[in-house]
Amino acid sequence: MYSEKDFEVSQYGSVENVKFSWSAPSNIALVKYWGKKANQIPANPSISFTLNNCKTITSVVFSKKKNSDEFSFDFSFEGKPKEDFKPKIQKFFERIEQYCSYLKEYHIEIDSKNTFPHSSGIASSASGMAALAMNIMSLEKALSRNFGTEISDDYFYKKASFLARLGSGSACRSVKGEVVIWGEHQNSNSSDLFGVEYSEIHSNFQNYQDTILLVDKGEKQVSSTVGHDLMHNHPFAEQRFIQAHENLTQIKQILKEGNLEEFIKIVESEALTLHAMMMTSMPYFILMKPNTLEIINKIWKFRNETATPVCFTLDAGANVHVLYPENVKEKVLQFIKNELVGNCQNEQYICDQIGKGSKLIEDN
Repeated sequence: MYSEKDFEVSQYGSVENVKFSWSAPSNIALVKYWGKKANQIPANPSISFTLNNCKTITSVVFSKKKNSDEFSFDFSFEGKPKEDFKPKIQKFFERIEQYCSYLKEYHIEIDSKNTFPHSSGIASSASGMAALAMNIMSLEKALSRNFGTEISDDYFYKKASFLARLGSGSACRSVKGEVVIWGEHQNSNSSDLFGVEYSEIHSNFQNYQDTILLVDKGEKQVSSTVGHDLMHNHPFAEQRFIQAHENLTQIKQILKEGNLEEFIKIVESEALTLHAMMMTSMPYFILMKPNTLEIINKIWKFRNETATPVCFTLDAGANVHVLYPENVKEKVLQFIKNELVGNCQNEQYICDQIGKGSKLIEDN
């Protein structure tokens, strides 16, 4: 298992001008991470499905420059300069400087786009920071190669996850697929520093579907960063952290055995617990909308009447992730079209499923 020290780079070669492009998916946590310690360390472990279609596609041009005193970069989102995002990237570069000391030697041109609405509770910061981290690791790989050394795939992906975490905590779960654990947990061989794949997955969960109902595509009133900070001195925080450890233990076994009924119980309980922590913090806030609750009640009614193994989960937002096995896809999609799309903004929803993680698109 790697330590932080292992990710520091002291010697590397040189490249002049290179461009890379990576896509990285969003992810949806089954056991939620809420609350963090210093340096983006999670207060409790989490486990997530890596998605397939909801992703960020980021191209980065690294151009060698003479002055290496400070970070130099431009950022465009969907083809247009986005100045208000630059402070977040600046902060990210400052956090990773000791692990990527070569970055100041380059002017960095970042061009990014999403396949889903930005800042609407579909973990856009996770996919965005993961995609940027993958591009940085492609540069490091090229620099190492020109120095005469080759970094292993294991190191490449672990460090990418480590770097992504320093940009956005849950981004460390967007580097690899299909199911990822982040945070130290008994008998999981997991780490607070990066995400680790969990591979004991029953066939019931192969190609598991996630249809995301876009209840509210606007930006959240409360950022996840602010929400996490409110877990400090939260009256129910310690019990919540204990619960997360217990639920992670259980859901690992559930994923291994394929028990859909128990899967539904934990996933829905975790979603409601996440929002309960928001509603009981000080200050308190509610990110669910009336249509969020309407959808939840309709899912419960449909499940009870048809015995279809469909459930919901939520991230820190109003949108609803509808989770179900591939073998009931047609039935559930028909239910969504008949009963749920009317509760979505402009009747919009996204069909997604478990994916494999980040992908290299261009390497030159």
